[in-house]
Amino acid sequence: MATIETRRNEDGTIGYRAKVRLKGFPSQSATFERKTDAKEWAKQTEANMRQGRHFKTTEAKKHMVGDLIDRYLLEIKKKNSKRFVDVRTLLGWWKGEIGVYLLSDVSRALIIEQRDKLLNTKGRHVERRSNATVNRYMTALGNAFTVATNEWEWLQENPMRKISKLSEPRGRVRFLDDAERERLLGACKASASPYLYTLVVLALSTGARQGELLNLHWSDVDWQRRVIILHDTKNKERRLLPLVHYALQLMEEHNKIRNIASDLVFPSPSHPMKPWDSRSAWLSALKKADIQDFRFHDLRHSCASYLAMNGASLAEIAEVLGHKTLQMVKRYAHLSEAHTAKVVQRMNERIFG
Repeated sequence: MATIETRRNEDGTIGYRAKVRLKGFPSQSATFERKTDAKEWAKQTEANMRQGRHFKTTEAKKHMVGDLIDRYLLEIKKKNSKRFVDVRTLLGWWKGEIGVYLLSDVSRALIIEQRDKLLNTKGRHVERRSNATVNRYMTALGNAFTVATNEWEWLQENPMRKISKLSEPRGRVRFLDDAERERLLGACKASASPYLYTLVVLALSTGARQGELLNLHWSDVDWQRRVIILHDTKNKERRLLPLVHYALQLMEEHNKIRNIASDLVFPSPSHPMKPWDSRSAWLSALKKADIQDFRFHDLRHSCASYLAMNGASLAEIAEVLGHKTLQMVKRYAHLSEAHTAKVVQRMNERIFG
């Protein structure tokens, strides 16, 4: 049942308070300047309650953003510990900024205001966060809101649904030229670490990510099929890495002197059950080889670039790298111009003679 009360405000103006009481639902109220608005709100609210659509609005008034983030992180930690580590810091920032807001008070304007604040503040080791970094923060919060909307029914709709992503520059394509590759491999071979050279050759040969290789187990190596089986990948799909040529030779040699106390291919010398921390050895090799502006992940870009320059199609590169779509590998398209030209030439010769 809906009622409208006339109220006199402190400034002498008249306001109208609408109340809706319905058995089985908490009482709802709102204040308006115009009586017609109050009546319309009361009518719509009562209809929503009767049809079971008002529950989410009620829940949004019970929970804060901090509650949502805490519950979401708890669920993610149980389902996907790796993803939990990735998003914990991102969502922690949001909790610190808007954690005390009720979900019913979260608007697109508030999110955009915080997004712009994030964009114009210092990040770790940088004076200003990049658009790509801010988009990661936005995606993390958006995913949490999506779960709260679709699964928990805490919200009527995701407040971030219509907020566009910030524009990002084209994906980085930094790969080793022949001289750089020779210097880097030489420095890795001369490294005090017995693992670095094999690790880098594997990365260049297979295009695997650093984490995928460092968490590799000997039980993941199929010597008969000559493949490495990756079970825990970024997109959660199993992937096979061909183990061929020089990389196969190195792995066979490495297997002969493996640490029998661990099934890890690259175990920590001090804690064999944990993966080796390659950072120090890697940075030393880069410095010795005089390689500038290069990260370990760029070995993956190097592998993809070499594939493109040797005639691999974008679909083939995507399959090797484990990408579900071609979007991520389009950055290598310019490197396969010669291959593309040959494909077009063959097509023209066939249809035109």
